[in-house]
Amino acid sequence: MHITLFGAAGEVTGSSYLVTTTQACILVDCGLFQGGDDDDRRNRLPRDLQIEDLDAVVLTHAHLDHSGRLPLLAKNDYHGPIYATPATIDVAALLLEDAADLQKSDAERANRKRQRAGRSPISPLFDDHDVAALLRLLTPLEYDKPTQIAPGVSLRFVEAGHILGSASVILNSTEASHESVVVFSGDLGPRGAPILNDPARITQADLVVLESTYGDRNHRRLAETITELAELVRKAAHDRSKIIIPSFAVGRAQDILYHLAGLFREGVAPPLPIFLDSPLAIAATNLYRRYSDLSDPESQQVRDTHGLWRGLETLRTCETAAESRALNDLKGPGIIIAGSGMCTGGRVVHHLRHNLWKPETMVVIVGYQAVGTLGRLLVDGARRVRIFNEEIIVRAQIHTLGGFSAHAGQSQLLQWLEPIAAQQPQVVLTHGEERARGELARQIAERYAITVERPLLNDVITLGDNRV
Repeated sequence: MHITLFGAAGEVTGSSYLVTTTQACILVDCGLFQGGDDDDRRNRLPRDLQIEDLDAVVLTHAHLDHSGRLPLLAKNDYHGPIYATPATIDVAALLLEDAADLQKSDAERANRKRQRAGRSPISPLFDDHDVAALLRLLTPLEYDKPTQIAPGVSLRFVEAGHILGSASVILNSTEASHESVVVFSGDLGPRGAPILNDPARITQADLVVLESTYGDRNHRRLAETITELAELVRKAAHDRSKIIIPSFAVGRAQDILYHLAGLFREGVAPPLPIFLDSPLAIAATNLYRRYSDLSDPESQQVRDTHGLWRGLETLRTCETAAESRALNDLKGPGIIIAGSGMCTGGRVVHHLRHNLWKPETMVVIVGYQAVGTLGRLLVDGARRVRIFNEEIIVRAQIHTLGGFSAHAGQSQLLQWLEPIAAQQPQVVLTHGEERARGELARQIAERYAITVERPLLNDVITLGDNRV
């Protein structure tokens, strides 16, 4: 078996892995690169991917850095199955349709400038027709249901605890009467996080492809993070400030609403007006309600006792662009939750443009910010940023609440790997910047005496060979 890395090698975005055996060819994820200056060039199908050879595609979860290049498969005449959990299919439909709309808007904006400059127009990476064709290929597969997906290869999804429907992938391969097990962690959520179940315990693997987003550090304890959020809400109420929370529409927005509901319900913080300014997050919240059977026991108990969202009587949803623009005139105190989570597009960019220069504004960062994104610039203390080619001075108060991450921290990644480590599997670290990968590799070597592989883009991992 060989695994070729088509993304997330020494970086966090662009996850994609081609798995080949003597009998089968399977693609695991096909995500967008995000945050880099050359993403337009990289966000194409890999030259070495022969679509006609693919037996199946497997999707770990719906975030665009794992799913965002999938429409290109349909655009290039792939007609085979794409396996995902039922919840992932529903979330992917939301995210990919939204991405197509953004691609179209970005291309139209760019083409107006290109026309004025006498340059030829560009086309969006994919459109709504490509997404529609792609969605027809999505094939539901429940958790813990082993299914043969290609000659000699079976697939089993298990809970990853990252977002609704997220899964780790277990591939069982049989070649020449020899059986092997390859595990792709996907993105692993933290243990004890609200709403979703913890990542499943996996005990057997010959090779593990493990994410390393936070391989160099642990998150702040969730309880401490919630306490800090309450303090910020109380401060905003006292100072009559506007809080802007850039948020991923799926997962993070629902977590923030869950915690705000608890703070308001218990009287820990005053119930400020909340504006969920994201049609995508509004639709995703409805999906979380629909898939309440995937909730962890604690969240189910809260739902049965209080109603999961009771305490959010001040919540208002902003579906239209006009409703979003009206928030520019909003006087504090109030909380605006808007996408995108890394401030790379969407409505939050407009809110930042109108408010970053105001010292009373509070920007609360609640998720990972990739290198090169506006969100990362704010976290790193930039005093001036450019938004829509306009220079904006940053006078707003920037707060980072790391405890809300949907990714496991270093100690929890090691804990997830522990049941498998006794077998001394090959371990391949991906989906992490080099510092994170390097530190996690050192910890794995010290704790489990396993030499870790850290491949680069287009490198090939061979099962049973510890050399790239």
